[in-house]
Amino acid sequence: MPRSAPSPDKGRPRWGLRIATGTSVLLLVAGGVGHAVVTGLSEDVRRVDPFDGLENRPRDDNGANFLVVGTDRREGLTPDQKKRYNLGGSACDCTDTMLLVHLSGKRDRASVVSLPRDTYTQLPPHRDRATGRQLPARPAKLNAAYTAGGPALTVRAVEKMTKVHVDHYLEIDFTSFMKTVDVLGGVPVCTEKPLKDSYSGLEMPQGTTKLNGGQALQYVRARHLDGGSDLSRMKRQQRFIASLISRATETGVLMNPVRFEKVASSLLGSVRADQEFGTEQMMALGRAMRGFSPASSEFVSVPLADPDHRVPRLGSTVTWDREKADKLFAALREDRPLSGPAEPRRGGPPRVEVAPRNVGVEVANATGRQGLGSRIDRELRRTGFSTTRTPSNARRTQDGRTTISYDPGWNRSARALAAALPGAELVRAPRQGPRMKVTVGDPDQRVRPVRGPAPGSGPAEAPMRGDEVDCG
Repeated sequence: MPRSAPSPDKGRPRWGLRIATGTSVLLLVAGGVGHAVVTGLSEDVRRVDPFDGLENRPRDDNGANFLVVGTDRREGLTPDQKKRYNLGGSACDCTDTMLLVHLSGKRDRASVVSLPRDTYTQLPPHRDRATGRQLPARPAKLNAAYTAGGPALTVRAVEKMTKVHVDHYLEIDFTSFMKTVDVLGGVPVCTEKPLKDSYSGLEMPQGTTKLNGGQALQYVRARHLDGGSDLSRMKRQQRFIASLISRATETGVLMNPVRFEKVASSLLGSVRADQEFGTEQMMALGRAMRGFSPASSEFVSVPLADPDHRVPRLGSTVTWDREKADKLFAALREDRPLSGPAEPRRGGPPRVEVAPRNVGVEVANATGRQGLGSRIDRELRRTGFSTTRTPSNARRTQDGRTTISYDPGWNRSARALAAALPGAELVRAPRQGPRMKVTVGDPDQRVRPVRGPAPGSGPAEAPMRGDEVDCG
């Protein structure tokens, strides 16, 4: 994902709520725990009408598209929380950035696209929110749409730039983010080096730390690390949401009616949504997302042409790489993954979603045939996989099938390995970690060469998923 320039208003907190909170709320209201429970929860949601007066909208395509908007409202936070987590100052009636969340038609994938707050755009003609005056189209930053015209102008501006039909609108604030993390008992996050940001108050040691709500907010909004790189901040946000999804699924909160109701009811009081996001939509999401995992989601930012485009009276803005952005949003409209699946290519081995060098593999021979484990290890290494080079023997199997044991958080990596082992069966092994375990049961097992994703072949840079989240 490209870098974007630091915003000139460095004194005001910018936060990563756009990814972590939006997606966590979608998950937590999607537990599918029963119509009666969800009906009660939907009544707690505050309502807005973001589609009022919208005309000439993009065609409604496959899947469902959510516009998730983060605001810095902080009602419900105590003075102690504001002081402890550097949340002083007054809140603005504005958005920092926005997310387009696409849930696939088959409900087996979520694609999350971050829309930079400083995107240079033309706001459509609108009635000014503060004065009531009708205003013509004008140049602005994308986040000005909310200040000028509220949710409806925000939806219009996003649909105009992306040509993606927005089905539902969710508005999240600081309070719901912190509650999401706290009711889950904290979320573990790993970092390769200590992190410290005096602006957000973040201070983390090297290794794995379980963050509470306030600490998690500091982590995802910190922007004065690594030279203020937005790319680094986005990677931290992606790492956090992958960990949060794992936490939500591992703790069983999505499938426990009593706990789910307690969790969701405490969150939805600080969420605003469109009128149509009600009981049936929550139930549909619940049914769709029962098998959701970190590796079922992909996170990208819009490709940029200029991260510091200067405009009179607007200052520093960012402009999109229109050709790449169009490909990205076309993938959403056509309900395609943002990174291509494994497909045979003429003149060469098939492509896979994860480069083989990033997939760790341990091989065990369960056939009793001497030397087979070494051959499979050697051939996998030859096609690029990171094998242990020390295959072992396993108890002989009866069905004569090769299996690949994998942690669900790394299912893209598992699919890449399965493409290289025709006929192998994938077996889920929660908490196994990133290394794949191949048990060779087929005495005639062969290894097929594969290739990683083609550089620049997708509509955006390779999305980050659960496959890349681990402290080792």
